[in-house]
Amino acid sequence: MGRRSPYPEKFRNDAVALYRAADGKRTYAAVAADVGVTGETLRSWVRQADEHAGRARGEVPGENRDEELIRLRADLSRLRKAEKGVAAGARDPAPGSGLFRCGDEDMTRRWNFISTHRAEFGTQRTCRILQVSRSGFYRWLAAAPARAERQAAEDLLLAEIREVHAAHKGTYGVRRVHAELRGFGHTVNRKRVERLMRRNGIEGRHLRRRKRTTVPDRLAPPAPDLVQRAFSARELDEKWCGDITYVQVGGSWLYLACVIDICSRRVLGWSMASHMRAELVIDALKMAVAARGGSVTGMIFHADRGAQYTSAAFAQVCAAFGIRRSMGRVGSSYDNALAESFRQGLKRETMHQRVFSTVRQSRLEIFQWLTYYNARRRHSALNYLSPAEFEQQHQKERRLTLAA
Repeated sequence: MGRRSPYPEKFRNDAVALYRAADGKRTYAAVAADVGVTGETLRSWVRQADEHAGRARGEVPGENRDEELIRLRADLSRLRKAEKGVAAGARDPAPGSGLFRCGDEDMTRRWNFISTHRAEFGTQRTCRILQVSRSGFYRWLAAAPARAERQAAEDLLLAEIREVHAAHKGTYGVRRVHAELRGFGHTVNRKRVERLMRRNGIEGRHLRRRKRTTVPDRLAPPAPDLVQRAFSARELDEKWCGDITYVQVGGSWLYLACVIDICSRRVLGWSMASHMRAELVIDALKMAVAARGGSVTGMIFHADRGAQYTSAAFAQVCAAFGIRRSMGRVGSSYDNALAESFRQGLKRETMHQRVFSTVRQSRLEIFQWLTYYNARRRHSALNYLSPAEFEQQHQKERRLTLAA
């Protein structure tokens, strides 16, 4: 009998679905790096899933026709609402708006006209009629090569900005795009990136209104607040925090519970279900403990006073692992600000102006975003490193300190 896997079955199934969604465009090693396992481990999970389903190796399961049709219709509706000028009844910009504002382009048009017609009408006469100086025109003419070189550099930078923005599914704003370019070795000013993005209509995503998920149990005894809004830690596994968020799937809801390491901002555990019972947060906590090797005695876990976190079942699981529970006040989002910030980023970057049509689609895209968040998404609180990069750097520095 083989050794039991330390990874939950739902996690393994989501990892297999993530590999299959790549449709052969990503290797086992590439997908496994995002998930946090080895390529051979992911390969064995895919093989086991194929054997369990009775399929030949390499066959990729797809959506049935009804699910695909529903998804495509939902995407089309979202695009019509989101894209400017595409929605029915879209009008032209009003006169006097920023689109028609006069500026340096007026002088540029004059210089271009003079340059085009000076052989026919003469430079002096054309400059006099257009009320510009000849010396200004000749200075503009002499600077033409430098302008062309500068414009070529702008076009190249804009292409790289678009590539970064598209690679992160349109979620990155100015600061993260700038950090990504700097990470690639480019020495570029943030204000220049901001100007190009604003001029070309490139922007990150913004959050919409949210649904209430924290329902406190007035009768359950609360735990003390051991964090006191100090969402920082010197070491990994010193403090964790957690929260519940929701995803709309057709006319129903899918709930997601996450556990985050406050030091590295890494999502250690998560669980998705169609209910908000205590098992939802217990499964996420157990996954986080397994990700850290099973030994987390003395660690602080901070959450809000939702009924799931104040339940006796959750308290028993925390006691079994030696975890110290901590809770903020009722109705104060600042008392769990880190988890709130993570939830906003998740909703902004995965659920922006959209409704998932199937549970399978929502699970796959959320799992994909969580692995992307841990492995590649740059975090402002980590000096624009990803959580995985930060943990590697933190552990390396700690080993050097111990060696010294």
